[in-house]
Amino acid sequence: MSSERTAERHVGRLDDLAPGQLRLVDIDGTRVVLARAGDAVYACGDACAHKGGPLSEGRLSGTRLACPWHGWMYDVKTGQCVIPSRGGRVPSYPVRIEDGELWLDMGDSPE
Repeated sequence: MSSERTAERHVGRLDDLAPGQLRLVDIDGTRVVLARAGDAVYACGDACAHKGGPLSEGRLSGTRLACPWHGWMYDVKTGQCVIPSRGGRVPSYPVRIEDGELWLDMGDSPE
């Protein structure tokens, strides 16, 4: 792994995450939900911006993830809350797929 990718973490295999499935991963105490939409995998913070509900226990429809507590809906591509439209956002993280392996980029300083 090159020094440019030191923030990347291996988080599993693409084949182990079915389309429409969510998976919670813990990266050094940061809870991140992986969401598979078709052939793409997205990652965002697990705590809803509203009341902290566990997004990993929510429902994924396309690239929209609904919080199980009060139904706030997020775009997993960006972390932006879309319902309600002024609901804020959750952190989003890039996911790289290489040879069927999932690599999560937490950046230089994970939150």
